[in-house]
Amino acid sequence: MERAGRLTLIALVAALAAGAGAALSRWASRAERDAVASRPIPGEQGQVVVEVLNATAVDGLAREVARRLRRAGIDVVNYGSERDSTLDSTTIVIRRGDSTAAREVRQVLGLGRVRVERDPRLLVDASVLVGPDLARALGFHP
Repeated sequence: MERAGRLTLIALVAALAAGAGAALSRWASRAERDAVASRPIPGEQGQVVVEVLNATAVDGLAREVARRLRRAGIDVVNYGSERDSTLDSTTIVIRRGDSTAAREVRQVLGLGRVRVERDPRLLVDASVLVGPDLARALGFHP
């Protein structure tokens, strides 16, 4: 094959590959958009959205409480530590909406004081501050 013919063939193969790659890229991004669009937005469809904060020195307590709440259908979007030595019992803090979230959380955990401190910037219905009383009830010991 002549040099000009080979160069033309190479250019043709490169153009076809580029077109196929662009089409594949458009297909993948459309599929990704569809997958994201089908996921529920936290707080929609009446689901309670909470964060769980361990206010004790007991390791793993927030994770265990988050698991229990998730098994009960409560959307836990964050869990971690909030070391507050002045907290003597578990407290459910209402951040937005009515007391529905607090009632549901309290029903699952079996205890908890309810306090209202509205803060819609947190994007949760309630904050669960886990105290030493819940640690004892769940069998966690320092």
